[in-house]
Amino acid sequence: MQVLRMKAGEQLELTNGLGTVITAEIVDENKRACVVKAVAKREVVRPLRKISIGMSLLKNAARFEWFLEKATEIGVSEIIPLLCTRTERQHFRYERTQGIVVAAMLQSQQAWLPTLQQPVAVSKVIAEAGQQQKLIAHCLDAPKQTILQLAPANDILILIGPEGDFTEQEINDSLLKDFIPVTLGNTRLRTETAGITAAVLLANK
Repeated sequence: MQVLRMKAGEQLELTNGLGTVITAEIVDENKRACVVKAVAKREVVRPLRKISIGMSLLKNAARFEWFLEKATEIGVSEIIPLLCTRTERQHFRYERTQGIVVAAMLQSQQAWLPTLQQPVAVSKVIAEAGQQQKLIAHCLDAPKQTILQLAPANDILILIGPEGDFTEQEINDSLLKDFIPVTLGNTRLRTETAGITAAVLLANK
């Protein structure tokens, strides 16, 4: 199999994930230790809107990893893996999932790496959330708003439950902490689909 590689004299962009982008020129294309020289440097301002998504871990790790990749491409600022009452526990490999987020950031040509938190109990997230706008998407038959109906906000947290949904206790606890119940559409979505739907709606609101 022939692999296409960049050659000496070609340019590429490097980032530290903290807003710095360096344009570099390849000096030595050695595949074991490529050498480059910096040509230019620029700073990318952090996006004004911060979107945090807390989503339950899934029994199928591949589906959660797909969500991580796509949420990063969309421009989510923070991803919080949730441990809910009905979460089907799995072994969370942080280094692997962090690598997926880094790769997605580079592929989508962004300069800011989303923050990937360690798994945390949803009760703790609910109790400590300090975002300007706090949302919860659940499946109970109760009054809800659509995301497009909400007032604009620049610091948003939305919680997405496991496949069995949040428990009534978890939902009630969130309401006591001023979370706003929202709907993501007229059909019942799988957890990872709900997460991506929320990311797209919030990013384009």
